[in-house]
Amino acid sequence: MAKALVVIPTYNEADNIQRVIPLVLKQSEEIDVLVVDDNSPDGTAQLVKEMMPGKGRVHLIERERKMGLGTAYVAGFKFAIEHSYSFVFEMDADFSHDPAELPNFLGRTGECDLVIGSRYINGVRVLNWPIQRLLLSYFANVYTRIVTGLPLKDATGGFKCYKRAVLEAVDLDAVKSNGYAFQIEMSFRAWKKGYRLEEIPIIFLDRRSGSSKMSKNIVYEAFFLVWSLRLRSMFGKL
Repeated sequence: MAKALVVIPTYNEADNIQRVIPLVLKQSEEIDVLVVDDNSPDGTAQLVKEMMPGKGRVHLIERERKMGLGTAYVAGFKFAIEHSYSFVFEMDADFSHDPAELPNFLGRTGECDLVIGSRYINGVRVLNWPIQRLLLSYFANVYTRIVTGLPLKDATGGFKCYKRAVLEAVDLDAVKSNGYAFQIEMSFRAWKKGYRLEEIPIIFLDRRSGSSKMSKNIVYEAFFLVWSLRLRSMFGKL
């Protein structure tokens, strides 16, 4: 089986990281973990270091400050390319994404190049979110689909599996967005390059502990990004 890397960005995830990593690793001997930590004050990086000795399946990138979700994933993608992983996952540390789903993603990579875990196919599959946040997320995805034409019901979802070829084809240094905008931009760039995208249904469970990273700036960034992507695509500037 080809090797896969699960990239997990962290900021103050000490309550979750020691529990989620073993659950990821148990899914397959061919799955490794990379944590990209933004200098978490709660000691998340130190907890990861304590899990690293052994078979070398746990890796860590420590960054000097809080730099955002998008740049964390770009750092993880570059690590994956450099170390020749065949498949690269995005996954949250907070158990909103179920590690048991990882084999299901890998099972679809024979048919497509980017597999997206979708909260909005086969109904609405979100648990424990306030109705205001659920409506914001749902209609943000409708808005994204209308403006960009991106054929996804959940373009803002952050549980994804890329073939390495997709990440090698995308100019990662040109991706400047963070937050949900990053998820939209990466899928849009892959789609525009002709790669095959597929959504599979997942159950999204709101985080068990810690605090949400959602902010107004994240929402505004995504709102304006979709128009930028559409216009840049129209004029061949992507």
